[in-house]
Amino acid sequence: MSNASTPIGRILLKNVRLAFASGLHEATIIPGQESGKPKYNCGLILPPDHPQKAQIEAIELAVAKDKWKDKGQAMVTALRKGNKAALHDGDLKPNYDGYPGNFFLSPSLDEAKGPPTRLATIDGQNVQLDAATARKKLYSGCYVNASVELWAQDNQYGQRINAQLRGVQFWRDGESFGGGAGTADANEFDVTEGADASDFV
Repeated sequence: MSNASTPIGRILLKNVRLAFASGLHEATIIPGQESGKPKYNCGLILPPDHPQKAQIEAIELAVAKDKWKDKGQAMVTALRKGNKAALHDGDLKPNYDGYPGNFFLSPSLDEAKGPPTRLATIDGQNVQLDAATARKKLYSGCYVNASVELWAQDNQYGQRINAQLRGVQFWRDGESFGGGAGTADANEFDVTEGADASDFV
């Protein structure tokens, strides 16, 4: 539950689908970002009827009004029209699993602030995941709860409303994007000692 000390842009998104999960585990330079600093990042996908969609839009407006005062409403309207607000139409990414017909955020976090998985837990339990377990549990297609903070940018790089990723929590399994079938079991390899290449043809 939020209180008076909670930043106006902060929200805990519940039961959203994770995409581009590799960005949670390794910081990279995101194409198109002028700073060139390595960042952790991911995609957070939510359906049109997600109960927090309206809340995200309300927070976009709140941070816009905080930044641009009486021009806030006009600014957020223009930013949404130019696809420069935090919440995006998934139909803009028709070639990516899970995006068409939905909405998404693409939050990021500077590498210097540490991986967002440092706060990762499972199913609401306050048991922090180690790096290896986080890589296994947080995969593209699973569902997570994610803490993000929206903020208004107005500098030499332009005007927009960005999303900062603060932390993630595995919530439940989902169908893996890309049709990943998991790793093979040792029993699948019926190979005896001394086998050579001719045994596999």
